[in-house]
Amino acid sequence: MMREETLIYEISRPGRVGCALSDLDVPATEIRNELQEKYIRERLPLPEVSEPDVVRHFTRLSQRQFSIDTNFYPLGSCTMKYNPKVNERIAGSPGFAMLHPLQPEETCQGALALMYELERYLAEIAGMEAVTLQPAAGAQGELTGIMMIKAYHRSKGDDGRKVILVPDSAHGTNPATAARSGYQVRKVPSNARGTVDLDALRELVGPDVAGMMLTNPNTLGLFEEDVIEICETVHEAGGLMYCDGANMNAILGRSRPGDMGFDVMHFNLHKTFSTPHGGGGPGAGPVAAKEFLRPFLPVPVMDNIDQEYRLNYDIPLSIGRMHSFYGNFLVMVRAYAYIRSLGAQGMLEVSESAVLNANYLMAKLREVYHVPYDNLCMHEFVASAKEHKKRGVRAMDIAKRLLDFGFHAPTIYFPLIVEEALMIEPTETESKETLDAFIEAMIEIDRESKEAPEMVTNSPHETTVRRVDEATAARRLNLRCVGE
Repeated sequence: MMREETLIYEISRPGRVGCALSDLDVPATEIRNELQEKYIRERLPLPEVSEPDVVRHFTRLSQRQFSIDTNFYPLGSCTMKYNPKVNERIAGSPGFAMLHPLQPEETCQGALALMYELERYLAEIAGMEAVTLQPAAGAQGELTGIMMIKAYHRSKGDDGRKVILVPDSAHGTNPATAARSGYQVRKVPSNARGTVDLDALRELVGPDVAGMMLTNPNTLGLFEEDVIEICETVHEAGGLMYCDGANMNAILGRSRPGDMGFDVMHFNLHKTFSTPHGGGGPGAGPVAAKEFLRPFLPVPVMDNIDQEYRLNYDIPLSIGRMHSFYGNFLVMVRAYAYIRSLGAQGMLEVSESAVLNANYLMAKLREVYHVPYDNLCMHEFVASAKEHKKRGVRAMDIAKRLLDFGFHAPTIYFPLIVEEALMIEPTETESKETLDAFIEAMIEIDRESKEAPEMVTNSPHETTVRRVDEATAARRLNLRCVGE
């Protein structure tokens, strides 16, 4: 029988130490100021344990966690694909990892060459000409792109454009970005097929529209079939088209936003190009733009003059700096390694496999979970638990029950236009065996919702921490450690 696990505070004993520090080899200096005097504590109530106890404690904690290395994450819209370890090894190379951002440019030509080449690759993939690697996340990439659109209109003396159009199925960052940039948000409704209502769009455009933000494929996992007409409609009104590149995994190597009519877009390196995802960063959200928007890119921009790479800050119409230095360099290294290892054919296979996996899941689950937009999907699809809700089982309950089967939950309650939404994205990195196991779990949960709904509504049963009251946990946080 396995013994009951003790807390690290319970095995603490005075005098035990889990680390060994060398003697101080520089003069000791006492530094005190008013802030430190107010908050510094001479003794922290931390456990005193040996090194093996420290290692075992954190190893056990890690084994309780879900991660992309241990579990399947069908997290719609997030593209939680496996990160190849070769990318990590390359990013950890001393020549990259030990660089300092304040080094003279002549001492880091290799790193600048990598960034320059990555810009060229992303420009080709986007079907555009100019790229900045500076934004630190997709949301900051959005902000960068919309600020460039604003700077473009101002450069033309057109200050009357106050509106950004946003579909009702859009990521929440889209209206937030538009509002943060000083624009009013005008919502564009979806039609019965789950795509932009073109007739409604034509009624909403006008001389006050600065542009439109559109995700293609959209957040319902559907390709915007009228994308060319959408872009033409906005362009005819004098606006520009922004592509939210969050769903590029579905069209990588297959189609290019620039060819569809978009003027500017962002990439999510953690989604499309398999760099680490989650945990608060670091991230990267490069922005690609058509040639006429190049003068508005953030500074610095990359220059290659006679095979000598330089950072150019002399851009009079630039929107300025969006991030310290040039962005999160080692994330760029990982994306560069991913692109180079796959090549053009490999990236095409990425999108083909992602779309195939999503349609396989949808075909197997549509009989037990309602699919409101039952078209051929792209890399993800949205099911609904509205029929399960009638049995007293909601999308949240299904998500919690999946934990007992060893699967992370899909995205739930988004997009907002689908009742009890379950947004499922398998990505291209999962095997058919994994997908079949997930399908079996979802079918079993559906059966339980009919025969024993309390098994679902009271889940999870197998996790270390059972279900918590989310509302109370969010409003009455208790961050005190046990030892206090």
